[in-house]
Formats: sequence, structure tokens, C-alpha cells
Amino acid sequence: MTPNYTQVHNRFRLNGHYYSFDDLMEVAYSFVKEGEPYQEQIGNFLLDWLDNKDYIIAKTSGSTGRPKRLKIKKQAMVNSAIMTGDYFGLTPGDKVLNCLPSNFIAGKMMIVRAIALGLSLELVEPSAHPLIDYEKKYDFCAFTPMQLKFFLNYSKNLKTIIVGGAPVPKSLLEAIQNIPSKVYETFGMTETVSHIAMKKLNNFKKPKDLSNLHFKTLPEVSISQDDRGCLVIDAPKLLDKPIVTNDMITMYSNTEFDWLGRWDNVINTGGVKVFPEQIEHKLQKGINKRFFITSIPDDALGQKVILVVESEPYDIDSSVFESLDKFEKPKAHYFVPAFAETASHKIHRKKTLKKLQLQES
Repeated sequence: MTPNYTQVHNRFRLNGHYYSFDDLMEVAYSFVKEGEPYQEQIGNFLLDWLDNKDYIIAKTSGSTGRPKRLKIKKQAMVNSAIMTGDYFGLTPGDKVLNCLPSNFIAGKMMIVRAIALGLSLELVEPSAHPLIDYEKKYDFCAFTPMQLKFFLNYSKNLKTIIVGGAPVPKSLLEAIQNIPSKVYETFGMTETVSHIAMKKLNNFKKPKDLSNLHFKTLPEVSISQDDRGCLVIDAPKLLDKPIVTNDMITMYSNTEFDWLGRWDNVINTGGVKVFPEQIEHKLQKGINKRFFITSIPDDALGQKVILVVESEPYDIDSSVFESLDKFEKPKAHYFVPAFAETASHKIHRKKTLKKLQLQES
């Protein structure tokens, strides 16, 4: 029988304790009234999850525009949990760690997976360096790339790790090749109820060309492209109808693809289209500050590629840009003391650009 959103699995545990549907409601009220700020967020989500509506309201991160409030069906969230559980072979009683904020879809889904699949969930305050008992063993964890970097030295007790929220830097990809945990990068969004595709990053039986890793969709999820080359997702158990995204991809089959970048970020410079996210990937090793690539209007080129760095001004070695093609190379460098961020701490490019009152270097 397929789990239903009105049910709490009898093997579900929260911080070591079983709670029935009614008990969980009491926990939620307690978190809201007496908990730490992160527990209050969890409590508010649980109250929404346990009410008599068949949907919740979730908000997007706002990294590609204004945050939006979306109505998401609870059964679609349960279906997503089942798909993830089947993909990774999660079984009732497995221990899972959640150190992601529960006011966004990734953190919400860690809770739903535990309730629906009967997992033993441990909740930890979200931070760049979550405080946990590093000797505990966990079967399943979800991290941001920054968190994963911190956990590298403690990964011997982490069986399976999913990482998302931002692209995995090349340096981190290389570092995880030597850890025992199985690591997967996820692809998804609030609209698709968390991830719909995975990219295996390590633990290969034979040496793997790390530059040739692709996302593969979960079972019962298929993809296509629109006339812009953007991803179209068809996931009947998650979506009422296919969703057209602004994510530009290279498509290898209806289940496999590479992500190139956002259509709304693409730069047309001198008649050549370049992807900021691809340039950023090439520059990761050479710039040890937070940065991003964008453009400003230019009379000759139409759009001029620029580099924006979160730092006081300094001289950037020209060798950093040797890996870039001619039209990818930034024509100007700008420095900003602090980037504008979204509520989920992603870089807000448009708001950061408004801060650009500095001289070109």
C-alpha cells in the first residue's frame, strides 16, 4: 500500500522518540512556542503538514527572481519521498540527519521522508558547520556544498550523502573521491518537490572522468527541451502537468542531461552566447573568494562579461583566466565588500549589481 500524507509510519522516530499523528502535533506546538528559531520553523511546517488541507504553501529561494509562494500537494511530497527511498534503498529504521532549514523545500522533504518511510530522523540546527556527534552513524544525509566540505573529515560514519542548493565546486568534487561515503549531487526545485535527478559523484568501481558526469532522472521522471534549449520536466507523480524551466541543458536522452546555466543569465557578447555558470566553474580553483560572472551593457559587444568578487579590491593574476575561451574572459573586474543574498543565503546577483559603485580594476 502506498503511504499517504495522513499517516505517520510506525517506525518513524524524531530525535530518538516515536510520535503518533496526535503526539507530533503536540511536538509542533512545543517547537513553535518554546523552541529555538530553527525549531520554530520545523514546528510551523509540522503544523501545516498535519492540518486537514491536502497541500502546503512553500516558497522558492528567490535566487533567480522574486521569491514565490507555491501550493504543493502533500501526496506529491510523499510520492517524492518514496521515489528517493527506492532510489537509495532506504528502509524503515534507517538513521537520517537533517541540518537544512525547514522553511525551504529541501529541509521540508527530509522531514517528510522520515515520516512517510519510517526513518529515524535527527534534527540539527542548520549552519555552515552543523554541530553533531561525529561518532554517530547515519544512513542518509543532505548537505549544501559548504556543509559537505566541513564534513569531509567525519564522513566515515555517513553512508549516503546528497548535496544540493548550489553547484559542487571542482575542488570539492576531487576531495570526495577519497571518502567512503557515496555522494550524489541533486537537481530539482521547489516546483518539482525537491530533486528529480541525481548525479553520482564518487565511489566508482573504475576510475571515472569527473568532467563527464551527467544527471540522471529518478524513475518515472522524463525530460525534453523547449525551443530555447531549456529543460522540460514530466513527472506525473509529482506534477499535474509538465513544467517548463529556465534551465538550459545539454540533453543526452529523455532521462540524462547536463546543466549549462539559467536562460535568464545567458550573456550575448559580440554575438556569442556564453553561460556565466560555466565560466564560474572554470574559475573556481583560481579565485578563493566568493564571486560570480555577469554582464553590463557595452556599445561594441552588446553585453560585456564582467567578474564580481566579494572582497576589497586586489590584483587578480591574469593566469587565472587562461582556461577561458576568448568571449568568456571578463572585460572588467568589480569588487563588493559583501554580496546581497536571498533568504536561503544564495547570492542575489541583481541586488548585488546595484551595489556596484566601485571603479573598474
